Amino acid sequence: MSDTGEQRRIRPSGGYRGLRSFQTATVIYDATVSFCDRFIDKRSRLVDQMVQAARSGRQNIAEGSRASATSSQTELRLVNVARASLDELLLDYEDFLRQRGKHQWAKDDVEARAVRGVGKTLVPHPVDQADASDAAAYAAWLNHSDPETVANATICLIHQANYLLDQQIAGLERSFISEGGYSESLAVARLQARGRPARPGPGKEVVPSCPQCGGPMVLRTARQGKNAGSQFLGCAAYPTCKGIVQL
Repeated sequence: MSDTGEQRRIRPSGGYRGLRSFQTATVIYDATVSFCDRFIDKRSRLVDQMVQAARSGRQNIAEGSRASATSSQTELRLVNVARASLDELLLDYEDFLRQRGKHQWAKDDVEARAVRGVGKTLVPHPVDQADASDAAAYAAWLNHSDPETVANATICLIHQANYLLDQQIAGLERSFISEGGYSESLAVARLQARGRPARPGPGKEVVPSCPQCGGPMVLRTARQGKNAGSQFLGCAAYPTCKGIVQL
């Protein structure tokens, strides 16, 4: 394959700073650092847990975007990690309110609707100004002196970020099944070079179907045993289906 052909296989990557999910996760991260500094004993393990969960949510969106050029599977995995981290943070904020006898806003409370409404009114802005302008839009709640208000506003933001990530994950799953990424395309090319049939799409090479259930397959790496470190194709429905194709 020529260098030009290889370059065509590599998808554009990065651009995460323009993602609304990343911008919202950045506001959540900064708000959490401030919240812990203002309202939680610095000696508490909860500080590290909440800050790390918030940071993980933001960083994994960025890392997934950077990985998108070479592996759709890696991008999808990292965005799912971001989603799980924000879920963990959500529980921490809910626990904070419950354990201190504070009120948690219901979805249709006036305050909750007001915070959600801000996200709908934000207009496009230069990427390098996104963090500052988004934080300013929520400042009335996130800089409030009452921890109940700050925690509830951050919970609303986490729900918004999770909704955005759910949409992002759904799109990545569709893209992975139909196209894969650079490393997935290499796996298909390797199968074809060794004489194994792969199911081509219109003008594209895609990962073959599972030999057991006919579903999509993903590139995996053996973690133990004599084949540790080697790659293979495993059914995306694992552990329900354990179909594999050796590379």
